Amino acid sequence: MKRILFTIITILNVQAYIVAQEDQQAFFIKDIYNHTLQHAVCDNWLSYLSNDIGGRLSGSENAAIAVDYTLGELAKLEIVDTTWKQACMVPRWVRGDREEVIVYHNNEPHKVNALSLGNSVGTGNGPLTAEIIEVYGIDTLETLGTDHLKGKIVLFNRPMSNKHINTGYAYGEAVDQRVHGASQASKYGAIAVLVRSVTTQLDDLPHTGVQIYADGVVPIPALAVSTNDAEKISGWLQSETVRVSIENNPQILPQVESHNVIAEIRGSEFPDEIILVGGHLDSWDVGGGAHDDGAGCVHSMQVIETLNALGYKPKRTIRCVLFMNEENGLGGGLEYARISDQKGEYHLAAIESDSGGFTPRGFTCTAEAEVFKPFLSKLQEFDLFLDPYDLYLKAGGAGADINPLKSQKGLLIGFKPDNQRYFDFHHTSADVYENVNVRELRLGAAAITSLVYLIDQYGL
Repeated sequence: MKRILFTIITILNVQAYIVAQEDQQAFFIKDIYNHTLQHAVCDNWLSYLSNDIGGRLSGSENAAIAVDYTLGELAKLEIVDTTWKQACMVPRWVRGDREEVIVYHNNEPHKVNALSLGNSVGTGNGPLTAEIIEVYGIDTLETLGTDHLKGKIVLFNRPMSNKHINTGYAYGEAVDQRVHGASQASKYGAIAVLVRSVTTQLDDLPHTGVQIYADGVVPIPALAVSTNDAEKISGWLQSETVRVSIENNPQILPQVESHNVIAEIRGSEFPDEIILVGGHLDSWDVGGGAHDDGAGCVHSMQVIETLNALGYKPKRTIRCVLFMNEENGLGGGLEYARISDQKGEYHLAAIESDSGGFTPRGFTCTAEAEVFKPFLSKLQEFDLFLDPYDLYLKAGGAGADINPLKSQKGLLIGFKPDNQRYFDFHHTSADVYENVNVRELRLGAAAITSLVYLIDQYGL
């Protein structure tokens, strides 16, 4: 009887200990939210990045200024053991000062809103003028062939679909014509391409973004036009032959050295298990890079600031990484993974924020098949703590900069805010601080900090 009673008391004591531990974690997460929502500085950092520095295209002076600024801000935090710049080579593309697209409807000139796509070549000495041929996808080029496309300017006009709840899926369906359209049209003799901006909005904002020339093709100019202008041109083409004049003068210059920005808090118990949190510091040049991806950078910096303010001493090494060149080649992410692999490091978890500063919804994750199920199962145990904040944890994508770390067999995690408005601003002049809601931005930082804390406390 005494043995049974002892067993019962032991079980009750263990259960009480577990409950006490869970209460401790829950209270600390509450402290994370209290501090972040009331005292965070991430919005101040973002205002400076977006408004004072501005667009931060890889290899540009602004990108270099942003590297030094963020490194300096992270170095001010007492909790940080080490900060450093990690060199990486990046492409250098300069937009130029001339971007003009004039469409002739009923022989009358109509100037349309356009932006050169990243890595585009220019029109040379003066404008290119030719008939427009409208297509709704790359597959149509083969159907039309050289007979119909040679000497023409192709308008890729497939809209980004409104049918998906997740706008990221719709973006993935539509972006191929922006990335590969010029290269494919060149094969059939087209002399330039115009691409409908990748957004569900009908507005006057052209959306830039990367485009890639395949090996062996003749590079031709590639420009994005606003969705409203794409609709107008399509309507005119129903009743007449339409000609367009294009002039731009971007330059592709030799690669230059740039840097990732890294700040590290060394773990007290498991220093060789790294928890990375990061975003990409570069942006396109036409806005302030506020949502894409200044928000992700300051989210990651705020994780460190919050842990510092709360006096937290992590068990595992927590590393903030601001990657360079996500937009135009992944130079920073690839170099970071190469050096990490060379050092034999192990990233237990890597969390990337690259979907804007909107209201947080949750996290998705991926990993090598052999470790994914146990990692996901462990991660989903954190629902107990994150459910009160309406955050989900499920399988899915992670992030372009952290994907090269997958071979280390840790868990790769993508932060997922509400994305309904993300592509309204994506790669446009409207991606500025004034279009970021400060409370939503801070909620995102608190969500990411909470997950970092839970992984540090419990491991995977």
